[in-house]
Amino acid sequence: MTSDELQQLFAQFGQVDKVDIIIDRETGKSKGFGFIEMPVSSEAEAAIKSLHGTETGGRTLTVNQAKPKTDAPRRPSRPPRHG
Repeated sequence: MTSDELQQLFAQFGQVDKVDIIIDRETGKSKGFGFIEMPVSSEAEAAIKSLHGTETGGRTLTVNQAKPKTDAPRRPSRPPRHG
């Protein structure tokens, strides 16, 4: 899906402030998920309830509220290669 398609899909339920599709840095392709910001919580909840589990473009949507990032430790980076 494109950002515009997601915008239109969620706009059925209310105002959409922002749509971000997450792109893999190495491949430049979508990672298959994104974030939609809706300023009115009741509209966002209606979108979640209505769209979660539906099929769009041959794919089943998983729609839920984003959780804040935790302060979990990051994965260790690879040691430098010598050679």
